[in-house]
Amino acid sequence: MRPDLSVVADLVPTGSRVLDLGCGDGALLDELIRFRGCSGQGVEVSPDAFYACLGRGIPVVAADIDQGLPDFADQSFDVVVLSQTLQAVRRPALVVREMMRVASTAIVSFSNYGHFRMRLGLARGRMPRSRLFPETWYDTPTIHPCTLSDFERFLVAEGVRPEQRVLINSRGFRANGLRDRRPNLLASGAAYVLRGVPPVAQ
Repeated sequence: MRPDLSVVADLVPTGSRVLDLGCGDGALLDELIRFRGCSGQGVEVSPDAFYACLGRGIPVVAADIDQGLPDFADQSFDVVVLSQTLQAVRRPALVVREMMRVASTAIVSFSNYGHFRMRLGLARGRMPRSRLFPETWYDTPTIHPCTLSDFERFLVAEGVRPEQRVLINSRGFRANGLRDRRPNLLASGAAYVLRGVPPVAQ
């Protein structure tokens, strides 16, 4: 399993009911179900990834999360995960709203386009590439690149509370040290634990 997925797995409480959006080949759910006592369900739009999940024995449905999550009832899961998928969806606000509808806790991880290596690449007039950004500009699935600061402003606008932020380094592991002081500049990515804001009593 990729190191950044291990970071996400560590944020999921043991025994949780987990919905993994854009679950890829099911590696994260496989870890959570087999070793962490969770029950899980994946959602994946790619046919190849969908069949890879089936090959692992992971429960998965084929669906486009940009259309919402109409097949899942309110608060039907404990945790919903969106790992390295936020920047590839067309309607990120809808996706996050739906995540907070189907679970009280959401975990969102993504790569940080504010990282200094990304900035240097752009300063040289080229679209940057790195270990966390391996694709060329014409092959990348990313259509909504954002920085950590962008995402945190987005959360404020959506009324979603970030309860925890774990910074990720260029190798996909937990980052620490100076990155805690200047995360938007020095962290290659992050995983956020989000809680919905309860409605105000009338």
